[in-house]
Amino acid sequence: MHDATTSTGAATRAARWALHALRQLVGFGLRQAASCAFAVALLAGVGLSNLLPVLPVARYDLLFAYGVVLSVVFHLIGWERGRDLAVIAGCHLLGLVFEYVKVALGSWSYPEPALLKFGGVPLYGGFLYAAVGSYICAVWRLLKLELTGYRPAATAVVAGALYVNFISHHWVPDLRWPLAALLVAVTAGARVHYTVGRHTYWMPMPLSFVLIGFFLWLAENIATYAGAWRYPYQMHGWEPVSVEKFGAWVLLISVLCVIGAAAHHPGRRAPVAAA
Repeated sequence: MHDATTSTGAATRAARWALHALRQLVGFGLRQAASCAFAVALLAGVGLSNLLPVLPVARYDLLFAYGVVLSVVFHLIGWERGRDLAVIAGCHLLGLVFEYVKVALGSWSYPEPALLKFGGVPLYGGFLYAAVGSYICAVWRLLKLELTGYRPAATAVVAGALYVNFISHHWVPDLRWPLAALLVAVTAGARVHYTVGRHTYWMPMPLSFVLIGFFLWLAENIATYAGAWRYPYQMHGWEPVSVEKFGAWVLLISVLCVIGAAAHHPGRRAPVAAA
């Protein structure tokens, strides 16, 4: 009788733990999904724009106007606040510079014509990076992110070097892997703390970069399929984005997270985006 009672109690506790874990996982997923609201709306607009009839306005110009309207709406409803706008604008600007260099070198292209297109890059291209900035700001707020063991100056220097390397490696040696090792070194011991309901969890900061990079790689596959831009090997029919780009996103996301950390918690424990 004692053994049966003990077994029943253990099974009950296990079932309660499993239910609690499921609720926490669902809560985490819902907050992550909500944080992607701007990105989802933007990608949905890109996809739906392919279904429009022929219009007197170029599709890229229409998407730029759509991005502006989205930004205004998200600000008016209070989803994006003062400091958020600074982060998002910074991501947009860095993204445009990145796009101009990469498109000029033929890494990818925007093959459709547009009035608001300079150096082969339509202005709406920056919104793809702004969407990541919007995610970082939203997830910061919804998951109440905090960092312990974060080295803001060292991380910013390495992240900045990675950004420069992504642009300059066409002319000078590619240092992304030594810089990636440095990024792991300066973020070793840094923990991302996030809250779901009444419970707080943590993950290593480098792992958060890997997880965000993976989902950005998936989003890039969706975006190229919807015709947001094209890699050379996709010009005659869509193909999945190479896995190499997954690694590039893992490194590039460090730049955007450093911007978010500087804007949201300067001079204290700084949060960073978790995945």
